[in-house]
Amino acid sequence: PTFRVRVDPDTAQTVISGMGELHLEILIDRLFREFKVAANVGKPQVAYKEGLRVSSHGTGRFVRQSGGRGQYGHVELEVYPGEAGTGLVFDNKIAGGAVPREYVNAVKQGITEAMANGPVAGYPIEDVKIELVDGSYHDVDSSEMAFKIAGSMGFKDGAARSKPFLMEPLMSLEVVVPEQYLGDVIGDLNSHRADVEGMTTRSDAQVITAKVPLSETFGYATRLRSLTQGRAVFSLQFSNFCEVPKSVMEEIVATIQGTKEAKGGR
Repeated sequence: PTFRVRVDPDTAQTVISGMGELHLEILIDRLFREFKVAANVGKPQVAYKEGLRVSSHGTGRFVRQSGGRGQYGHVELEVYPGEAGTGLVFDNKIAGGAVPREYVNAVKQGITEAMANGPVAGYPIEDVKIELVDGSYHDVDSSEMAFKIAGSMGFKDGAARSKPFLMEPLMSLEVVVPEQYLGDVIGDLNSHRADVEGMTTRSDAQVITAKVPLSETFGYATRLRSLTQGRAVFSLQFSNFCEVPKSVMEEIVATIQGTKEAKGGR
């Protein structure tokens, strides 16, 4: 479950996902050495997520008329932040026939697809609770596709009103370092948004425990080797997701927008 592969629909590039820089380096080495894959490898990227801060109401109305049979779907949704790890919790609260039962699953499918691209920077929203509370349909023009699109539109409308925010993965870091390099190592961690949680003595070395954003760990092995003349060791493992500071979020969004503009100009 820690290794995933997908193809980017915009660039046709193959994207592999792992637990960190070292994990990806091992996977890439195996691709080159064992499977003889000739590939140009880009820099690793962080798998951010998005969250919702408050509940809101969302409206999705999809209407198309094109001479013959049209398309009509309309939903009213209540959108709530979800509990971590619950995914999409969907509840049909309509007692009457405002949205016929045969279209309810299509609404849910539309919401599920819309969750893959959040309003902040296009990263997925994984945990959300949705209540379908109202809507309307047309005897002739309504269809599953129309209600699927309406569900997607309603979720996007509600999510944008829910004070969305960006989340990044935090890593638990342990560094074992000789005493004489302690100050330099801590200074480096502080300059990379790390939260130093504690220090203990182990034999003739100091053990630093900290939480650090995954984005700040790229290249850490090289930095640590340079700071300590190769006499320190470290270990990293995933801890949890947390909200990205506003200044960092703005940089991430600006980078993504610049990338999209560059792709559009090709």
